[in-house]
Amino acid sequence: MLNYLKDKWNLKSNFQLLIILLVFAITGSGSLFVSEPLMDYLGISEESLNSYLYWALRIVIVTIIYQFILLLVAFLFGQFNWFWNFEKKIIKKLGLIK
Repeated sequence: MLNYLKDKWNLKSNFQLLIILLVFAITGSGSLFVSEPLMDYLGISEESLNSYLYWALRIVIVTIIYQFILLLVAFLFGQFNWFWNFEKKIIKKLGLIK
């Protein structure tokens, strides 16, 4: 499995793979941690909105925050270029840029 990921992501070492997986883990937790106070600041709560609307907004906000935190954490771990290229591939697959 590790060799599959290293080949697929064109990584040079197991250490680089570990760093990249760590960045993904920190970013996922961080985006959930940051989204809650942001939603409170914006006045978005489950009590003030329909439950479906609340969760739809929460998913959108977490997704947007995730992108910024991903690049920030990647920069701190010295993997900014790899993650920047990864982000561009995802955006192209979504059809948002050519």
